[in-house]
Amino acid sequence: MCSFLYPGEYLDSTYSIDFDKLYRDGYRGVIFDIDNTLVPHGAPADERAISLFCHLKNLGFSCMLLSNNKEPRVKMFNDAVQVKYMHKAGKPKPSGYRKAMEAIGCDTSNTIFVGDQIFTDVMGANLAGIRTILVKPIHPKEEIQIVLKRFLEKPIIACYLLHRKLFGAKYESSAKL
Repeated sequence: MCSFLYPGEYLDSTYSIDFDKLYRDGYRGVIFDIDNTLVPHGAPADERAISLFCHLKNLGFSCMLLSNNKEPRVKMFNDAVQVKYMHKAGKPKPSGYRKAMEAIGCDTSNTIFVGDQIFTDVMGANLAGIRTILVKPIHPKEEIQIVLKRFLEKPIIACYLLHRKLFGAKYESSAKL
């Protein structure tokens, strides 16, 4: 039930993801949400984010920032990390994720999406057939609509964690359109 809302993995932070292992496993593209996934909402890229993208590029990953924000916000972050980006992406529509994969030369078999929200990030990536990693949000401040979504996410995360406990460490979504 609601499997299209379950992430493939749920981790504490983007910065705890073992990207070296993912590369060895054959993944070549990483699509990221920005706000509360890589930095606090509205913040510029910090040293940790810059270092992460430098490492990903050195490994050989193609990276994309996929955001529903307007271009000035996304460009400000991207100026420091220098990857491809899409603003006003229309998440959770799968079409934005598909365009992102095409732009970085990847497909559903070798792409990962990393984000902090279920109803935009995880749902859209799952519907597009991309492996998802949900991370706990970095959220000193959030807009009211996101605060409300967080309240709705809690029971879904609880069900996901129960499913993972009962059936294994990872949940592989079968949601594809």
